[in-house]
Amino acid sequence: MENYIVSARKYRPDTFETVVSQKSLTTTLKNAIHSGKLAHAYLFCGPRGVGKTTCARIFAKTINCTNPTENGEPCNQCESCQSFNQQRSYSIYELDAASNNSVEDIRSLNEQVRIPPQVGRYKVYIIDEVHMLSQAAFNAFLKTLEEPPAHAIFILATTEKHKIIPTILSRCQIYDFSRIEAGDIIAHLQSIANKEGINCEYEALRIIAQKSDGCMRDALSLFDQMASFTQGDLTYAKVIDSLNVLDYEYYFRLTDFIIEKKASQCLLLFNDILNKGFEGNIFIEGAASHFRDLLVNSDQATAELFEGSAELRNRYIEQAKRCTPKMLFNAIRLCSNCSLNYRTSRNKRLHVELTLIELSQMSDSDGEDGRGRRPKILKPLFNTAEQSAQRVQPVVSTTAAPTPAAPHTTTAQPAAIQQTPAQPVQKPSTPPAGPAVLQGRPEGLRSRNESGTSLGKMFQRSRTNIGNQPQQEIQRPVIAETKDTVVAEVEKANNFAITDATLVQAWTSYALRLPENERALADRMKIIAPKKENDTTFIISVDNPMAAELFSREESRICEGMSQFLGGAKIKMRIVVNKVVVVRNTSDKSKQFSILVEKNPLIEKLHRELNLEIAR
Repeated sequence: MENYIVSARKYRPDTFETVVSQKSLTTTLKNAIHSGKLAHAYLFCGPRGVGKTTCARIFAKTINCTNPTENGEPCNQCESCQSFNQQRSYSIYELDAASNNSVEDIRSLNEQVRIPPQVGRYKVYIIDEVHMLSQAAFNAFLKTLEEPPAHAIFILATTEKHKIIPTILSRCQIYDFSRIEAGDIIAHLQSIANKEGINCEYEALRIIAQKSDGCMRDALSLFDQMASFTQGDLTYAKVIDSLNVLDYEYYFRLTDFIIEKKASQCLLLFNDILNKGFEGNIFIEGAASHFRDLLVNSDQATAELFEGSAELRNRYIEQAKRCTPKMLFNAIRLCSNCSLNYRTSRNKRLHVELTLIELSQMSDSDGEDGRGRRPKILKPLFNTAEQSAQRVQPVVSTTAAPTPAAPHTTTAQPAAIQQTPAQPVQKPSTPPAGPAVLQGRPEGLRSRNESGTSLGKMFQRSRTNIGNQPQQEIQRPVIAETKDTVVAEVEKANNFAITDATLVQAWTSYALRLPENERALADRMKIIAPKKENDTTFIISVDNPMAAELFSREESRICEGMSQFLGGAKIKMRIVVNKVVVVRNTSDKSKQFSILVEKNPLIEKLHRELNLEIAR
């Protein structure tokens, strides 16, 4: 059985021409070799797997080649090239700074630099992961790096340039390697597949390139893994199943549900994705990418930014025609905000579900300032047609043939229900003459209804009960009961007696309903007992002008709130400032206690309940 070599090693570039997606850097290095303008120190920095060490090896081999080609490539035929390819060259050294990062390692390197090369013109030292050197090792390396012998060239490689001290950076020519584009990765994988006789679909290679995130080494490792899993037949379905990648079909369906404003279907789709083992942040980030692809495909000028096959692009263009750019932009913002807050959210599933509901209720008017705001009012989510029909179902008559109702006339008061011996129950066009209770609501009853039982809700409950009963059990008993209830409510409101006890109860009830940010006002109200002055006015006593000013500012709001607990009665508040003269008598503690009790009666209660004694 032959020794298997992974694709990352087997197809590693050995010339500048075969380096993928670093054309500008390789051209600069070839021109430097051709002109003979070689620096003594280079720094290759960039993400992992983009060709830093590969370019360093090709560069070291080329400058020692005795017969370079016309386009600046090594010949791979001379002794220097042969010794390098067979890994027996004594002119090119590779040092791993991750494991050789001490001062002694750098001192040993400084001593070796003095020895001239045996073959070739230069001695090249490639130091990989140079940012792993210790501070003392960097300092020991500074002098040699600044003034090396004429035959020595240093090539430093790192993925974290910010960890290298500035004195090292200033002594090197810096080359920044960029991430490899998905199109270049796909083309390179396709060429390897052709050489290996592997059948692969374009979409399968696109998923591998997307998963590798611009790293060619990761892409080649995933390619080998998928080739083994699929037995040389790389299809899109097999790749997404093995790599645990969400299929774009989910996002096409999600977008259709959002366009059709089907929030329930969006939640069911998300539940299906969770059951397959995917995390919510992966789903929402994929949705943001999908909306981005729809946005770029909505305009022919930006369609080239989409990385996908022609068939998939046509599908995106077709769905993008059903969306407006403003809607897609707002959707991207909502998904991005959800992704940013996902990690800190306590209930992650609910966090994503709320975003899906907002997406399904989004309109072009949302976020006109470009901020992708959420809908101001969430609409009902799960109303069916049957529930809507029940909600607007009219009152059914007891007779076989219903009599048409009279034309409706808009009035300021709710229409009362009347009944005649010869006709079913109907809504008359105008309010009938009768007692004042059926013509309108008294002011006191209206205020009470706003906080609890309302006349409109009372009629609505009667209509709902009537619509849900059989036709034989309708009308007369329910209407009679409704009339009696209304009359009782009005009589109760008119006969409401305002006393000191009811004032204290209303005063305390309002104080307890104040929000947390008005706790100071609530605490002051709890220690004050209002007293009735007349039928429309009550008195409160405060200790100082500051408290009087506070209650004067809040007078209208307090009176309006208390009226809800007083049957809707309109009341006024009068504020009195107590003039308490405190006689300080340090010798008589009982007198001091009496003064304090007169000022605050709660002290006496505290003294009695805790069984306290007055100090002597």
